[in-house]
Amino acid sequence: MPYLLQVDFPYSGPWGDEMSAALRELAQSIAQEPGLLWKIWTESQATGEAGGVYLFADRPSAENYLAMHSARLAEFGITPVRARIFSINSELSAHNRAPL
Repeated sequence: MPYLLQVDFPYSGPWGDEMSAALRELAQSIAQEPGLLWKIWTESQATGEAGGVYLFADRPSAENYLAMHSARLAEFGITPVRARIFSINSELSAHNRAPL
C-alpha cells in the first residue's frame, strides 16, 4: 500500500527557476531514495515556506526518508520541520484520477 508524506518548513529562498538550478543535485539524489515513487516540490514565497509531497511504496520507506530528511534540514539550521504520513485509499483515489 502506498503512503503519502507531506513535509513543509520555513524557507527563505531561492525561489522558482533559481531554486530549480540550486537544488537540481538534491532532486537527483531524492529520486534514488528507496521506496520513493514520486515527489512534488512545493514553495510559497509569500509565506516563506517550502517542502514537498511524496508518495512512497510503503510506510517504512516514508518513515526512513522523513528521519533522514529532517536530520539533513536540521544540519542546515532549518526548523521546525512539519511532517505527516498518510495511508492512501487507492479505490477512492482512482475515482479522482490519482496517479497510483
